[in-house]
Amino acid sequence: MRVLVVEDEPLMAGAIRDGLRLEAIAADIAGDGHAALELLALNTYDIAVLDRDIPGPSGDEVATSIVASGSGMPILMLTAADRLDDKATGFELGADDYLTKPFELRELVLRLRALDRRRAHSRPPVREVAGLRLDPFRREVYRDGRYVALTRKQFAVLEVLVAAEGGVISAEELLERAWDSNADPFTNAVRITVSALRKRLGEPALIATVPGVGYRIDAGPEAGTTRDERG
Repeated sequence: MRVLVVEDEPLMAGAIRDGLRLEAIAADIAGDGHAALELLALNTYDIAVLDRDIPGPSGDEVATSIVASGSGMPILMLTAADRLDDKATGFELGADDYLTKPFELRELVLRLRALDRRRAHSRPPVREVAGLRLDPFRREVYRDGRYVALTRKQFAVLEVLVAAEGGVISAEELLERAWDSNADPFTNAVRITVSALRKRLGEPALIATVPGVGYRIDAGPEAGTTRDERG
């Protein structure tokens, strides 16, 4: 999951970003409304977390822009304004959820996962393919009944590939979806992570490389065969 966090207090923004990363949620930070709108124009996010009281275009204006775009992106309002009228206004603007400050990071994570499940209501919460069982809520993976321990980044990469249902995902898209905007586009982190993920999942290899294009989950009779197992 990749989220945009719009928060003008640097310490809080950094704490949220670091806490979400521990939960395998990539988070980009915008400190004001202008930065938020720029990032929304450049990137695709699963959820927007908006502080309503920010410099530049307000959080309300950013929410209005998201709703007007027709993207269907869920919005979680994160603000100190806790009066019922404030909440009502936020929901009327298009917010899907509302969390008041101060808050526990765990609650934010739970609400984000709930919004993500709601966003993808047509997608089963647990995915199964070629003996692989991936539970995005419990962050668990099983291969032929065997529990597979994965790092946060390995899980994030696998989740993107499985969700593609056999479609090819480029290294650039994996970098965008499983990392965040600070990731070096020239890094070999994707290749290294996919290689380690293959080893963790075991044989027969489930992740196939499409040379010059990207990676995909191969659920066929020769699942995971590839001409370039290095990456």
